[in-house]
Amino acid sequence: MVDESTTKNIAYAIFALSFLVMVYFIAKQARQNRISAVDSHAPKIAGSDTIGGSAKNPQQFDEPDDEALEEMADLLGENED
Repeated sequence: MVDESTTKNIAYAIFALSFLVMVYFIAKQARQNRISAVDSHAPKIAGSDTIGGSAKNPQQFDEPDDEALEEMADLLGENED
């Protein structure tokens, strides 16, 4: 049979090796997370992004409708009953 102290030493070596491998993978993942966080929170550079979205029908804002005129009158206090 194998000596008990030899078995303990082998078990400790396996535990130490698995611990070091675990620390390596955790550090590697932390480094990747840090890099992606820095990249995603980096300051935006003018012109490097595209801003989409505009009014579908900008001519609708040229002339106010009756409802908008009534709201403006209410806000200005001209429609007090």
